Amino acid sequence: MEREILMQAKGVVKEFKTGGGIVHAVSGVDLDIYTGETLALVGESGCGKSTLGKVLMRLIPSTSGEILFDGENLSDMSKAQLRVARKKMQLIFQDPYASLDPRMNVGKIISEPLRAYKVYKNKDEEEARVRVLMDRVGIRPEFYNRYPHQFSGGQRQRVGIARALALNPKLIVCDEPVSALDVSIQAQILNLLHDLQEEFGLTYLFISHDLGVVRYISSRVCVMFLGRICEIRDTEALYSSPLHPYTRFLLESTPQPNPERRKEDKELLSGEIPSPINPPGGCRFHPRCPYAQEICRQKQPELKLCDSGMCACHFPLG
Repeated sequence: MEREILMQAKGVVKEFKTGGGIVHAVSGVDLDIYTGETLALVGESGCGKSTLGKVLMRLIPSTSGEILFDGENLSDMSKAQLRVARKKMQLIFQDPYASLDPRMNVGKIISEPLRAYKVYKNKDEEEARVRVLMDRVGIRPEFYNRYPHQFSGGQRQRVGIARALALNPKLIVCDEPVSALDVSIQAQILNLLHDLQEEFGLTYLFISHDLGVVRYISSRVCVMFLGRICEIRDTEALYSSPLHPYTRFLLESTPQPNPERRKEDKELLSGEIPSPINPPGGCRFHPRCPYAQEICRQKQPELKLCDSGMCACHFPLG
């Protein structure tokens, strides 16, 4: 059965002009996000994953390329058209405190999207909707008039999730939503996101550097390195048999909870991440790749169909 594509990126490029040169943050990304799935976007800090998430939502404009969402081309939309389309897309931020206005109580914070789009003409109906949302994400409705500083980090993130749900979106971009939380609270928030997805038929783009979290929540994983996609595959297939060398090294760098496995010898990456201002030619990973050959230095590998997904490597691992 063919899956329905909710969002599609075609050759998306994002460059930033700086005093030191042009930063190539996202370089020719092609990506499909299917309805109802959780697609994880992973990679080292600075690989462009958060920038790509913002570009896909048109929070920042792309330099070139097309972004299609729910059958419409976001790239060609006017501000008025984009405002309508954004009702279907929401964002959960990494920092659950910085993303909330400290001068507003949580009732007003959650109702802000409802007021912006004039969903309710009656304030009582609006407040009733907010209290339902608060209860659904695990915040007691009687805390309606409390302020963000009166909540814990996990509770504040629940407020952010309730705000994201307010307009009944189809897609939620989760930009490292649990990285600022304690491990025990992370599990609660991940379980909440999973339950909400099943209840409301949500689609998630889950941006993270925590591979343990990604394996738990995602159905597919997209691995990025220096603005380009290395590999996109079903989660279990990628974790059990990575095809791109960078994916393999990324997985092997994960700390092992098993004390016995910590003693295992691992081949770790050497060298520094190349500069996005002056990225290497050919495959961008080749300066750090122990398997690189001459073609890797001269020709950028295409993202091609492979076992349960796609991989961009001249010599994928067997």
